[in-house]
Amino acid sequence: MRIVVALGGNALLRRGEQMTAERQRENVRLAARALAPLAREHELVISHGNGPQVGMLALQSAALHDVEPYPLDVLGAQTEGMIGYLIEQELGNLLPYEQPFATILTMVRVDPDDPAFAAPSKPIGPVYAEPEARRLEAEKGWSIARDGEGWRRVVPSPRPQHIFEIRPIRWLMERGVIVICTGGGGIPTMYRADGTLQGAEVVIDKDLASALLAKQLRADILVLATDVQGVYRNWGTEHAEQISRVTPSALRAEDFASGSMGPKVDAACSFVERTGGIAAIGAMTDLELMVRGEAGTTVAL
Repeated sequence: MRIVVALGGNALLRRGEQMTAERQRENVRLAARALAPLAREHELVISHGNGPQVGMLALQSAALHDVEPYPLDVLGAQTEGMIGYLIEQELGNLLPYEQPFATILTMVRVDPDDPAFAAPSKPIGPVYAEPEARRLEAEKGWSIARDGEGWRRVVPSPRPQHIFEIRPIRWLMERGVIVICTGGGGIPTMYRADGTLQGAEVVIDKDLASALLAKQLRADILVLATDVQGVYRNWGTEHAEQISRVTPSALRAEDFASGSMGPKVDAACSFVERTGGIAAIGAMTDLELMVRGEAGTTVAL
């Protein structure tokens, strides 16, 4: 089978952990152990989150007082290379030497007329006290919004429209290469009025980009790996109930938080509706079981 696995941010950094290189490597090592059995039996493409890493690089860039901060598309490209390197190395340590890998810096096109540009909603970077957030809003032209007890910069999160590198990704897969691509939703790009391509100061949802990737690769299964066992009704209450198998229409009828499970549900349903394939949402440690339909939440027609 052809499988696309989208690793959640917990594959690299769990809540509360320090963002050291060794800690991230240890977490990738755990992800590699879950991925290796799939890699031995199936065609595998891996995507991943990059939110904490982009935030770290943004802070480092802001520390250079005489240099304009690097834009989000450039930071996204940097994280794709860094995270791809870690996945290649740790997964390669578990597979035969002959198994080839490739990390592809993946540009993803967004529509400049997407309504998301008028309503920035994706939090990035550190949490600020309100006075500091307001100062940065005025000084840098940022949009800011409350996030818990503090305030954060928010940027648009338009839907992905096209993956530019889909042909080389497909070419590599057909030759037995394990491909790591579309990290963090891909490097956001859009066309200027004159037809030239430029970066976009946005964040593309990783799960929606992974669903588009799986669709364009004609994958059999899209697996959205996260830090919970599956999709739950009444999450966070004493009546929480895991959904084991569900159709896209039934799942869309449920209510899920836009900042957590909502995008995963949207991505899973979109992939199944457009392709007739299968999507699974669940814990990274259950990847094999999810592929067999024995764990997580399976979304199918």
